[in-house]
Amino acid sequence: MNIFFNKPDFTAEEMIADFRKFVIYVWWYLMLPKPTRMQLEIASYLQEGHKRMQLQALRGIGKTFLTGAFVVWRLLRNPNERVLIVSQTGGHAENIAIFIKRIIKMLPITKHLIPRKDQRDSTLSFEVNGCEVAVQPSVKAVGITGQLQGNRATLLISDDVEGQQNSATEQMRGKLAKATAEYEAILQTDEESQIIVLGTPQSAESIYNGFKEDGYVTRIFPARYPEDVSVYDDCLAPYIIEALSKDNSLVGKPIDDRFTEEDLQRREARYGRSGFKLQFMLDTTLSDSEKYPLKLHDLIVMPLDKEEAPTKIIYGGDNTYRIQELQNVGFRGDGFFRPSFVANDYKQYEGIYMGIDPSGRGKDASGYCVIAHLLGKLFLLDAGGIQGHGYSDEVLVKFSMIAQKYKVNKLFVESNFGDSMFTTLLTPVINKIYPVAIEDIRHNTQKELRIIDTMEPVLNQHRFIVDRGLVDRDIQTALKSGGDVSYSLFHQLTHITKDKGSLLHDDILDVVAMVTAQWQRILIQHPDDALKKLKRKQKEDMINNFIQRYKKQNNVYNRGDRFRGKAL
Repeated sequence: MNIFFNKPDFTAEEMIADFRKFVIYVWWYLMLPKPTRMQLEIASYLQEGHKRMQLQALRGIGKTFLTGAFVVWRLLRNPNERVLIVSQTGGHAENIAIFIKRIIKMLPITKHLIPRKDQRDSTLSFEVNGCEVAVQPSVKAVGITGQLQGNRATLLISDDVEGQQNSATEQMRGKLAKATAEYEAILQTDEESQIIVLGTPQSAESIYNGFKEDGYVTRIFPARYPEDVSVYDDCLAPYIIEALSKDNSLVGKPIDDRFTEEDLQRREARYGRSGFKLQFMLDTTLSDSEKYPLKLHDLIVMPLDKEEAPTKIIYGGDNTYRIQELQNVGFRGDGFFRPSFVANDYKQYEGIYMGIDPSGRGKDASGYCVIAHLLGKLFLLDAGGIQGHGYSDEVLVKFSMIAQKYKVNKLFVESNFGDSMFTTLLTPVINKIYPVAIEDIRHNTQKELRIIDTMEPVLNQHRFIVDRGLVDRDIQTALKSGGDVSYSLFHQLTHITKDKGSLLHDDILDVVAMVTAQWQRILIQHPDDALKKLKRKQKEDMINNFIQRYKKQNNVYNRGDRFRGKAL
């Protein structure tokens, strides 16, 4: 006897026609608490029947139970369904299959589907009574890393394929996205065939964002009523939007009765603020600012001269100064901004450094950058990658020509894996074209931490100015390389995290951070103080020049000059 709620008074026909009623019946039979409003709204969405649909819901709402019940409901309606359940691991997929078989065997309404002795009936693959003979079983469950090829399905359910273990880095997410791309080949061409993706985002670059971009009808169910519904791109469950439109005081309160505010606070403490926003609020936009600390909008973008720069540049951070023409390779809401003020007074750079990260085995380009310094600000004049083996004469000459073009004062070379071999080969070549001092740089700290620790303070203080032409070239070059923006410096800048291996490509960003670190001693002085010092020196020079001219014009002698008999 179920102690949670009374037996629902539904006929078999009503439960076959309405998945919500079937869910209530299953929950009662399994002695579970009565389905919550959110669970029934999810059930309602699942039976809408879109060809490609995605459901994102908070952790713990019961997506796996709902998935299992939905499969049984579909088989109850049509025993010839061919269902493929794909999950993060084979173990999780097996648990779903066991739950499905348990429902079939327990419920009076589904016992006629129990496999016969002459049918397949294993844990991960089984047929139901009444199905037609086919190569594909009625239900099959596999892990996302298992053998997907060769399977066929009228209903493919992708249940939580993304986890922290398989989506921590860009490379992992790339492999996961490639695996899920196989879904289309698996689905049969029947008019009623469906792909249903269920999941909870694990990162701001979640593969679930890709499904939405590919046209999957998406519905999102977060834990609390959100303050800003716009971050969900019109995918927030309609009943949540309706409730907020009637009562805005609901903002921040739990949406579902299954979770009290105390429950959510405990989960927030356990997962952390960014983890809670991802896995319970399903808000990938807000989590970016916490997990991805380097932002495009902290840069100042303007045309730069290779020899001199304005003595004063003021950051402009509001939308008035947003450069709309430049494509945003960062996260949503980010972008490039021009300065709000540029002085007419120009001064020659106080120094220009160049850095090189030579390519070796497994790398397809050598990264380089040129960064100048003036009055406490850094100016990124050039950066990119040169194709070819880093030790070839052709590449060495190209680097030497870049050093000559910008008249660099010093050149730094990343030498962690080359034992200074690159410097040894570059020295005679560059000495013929543009002799310059070369220094090897070695690192013994984690790359991602070093890059972020170097770049974040400089960007946050808006002391990093980037050439407008460089931004154009960087983005266009990346887009031309098969649309892979991971080669873009500014994509690397915005997508790096403190996780080891968080980027697929990081050579250009790494060398930019390396050269920036060489200027850190100079950057101790604030730009305003540096400008005041410059103005004070210019004033002193002006006064001294005036005195010198006055003495010369009026034949005024200093004691030493009179002794030597020379007029000033």
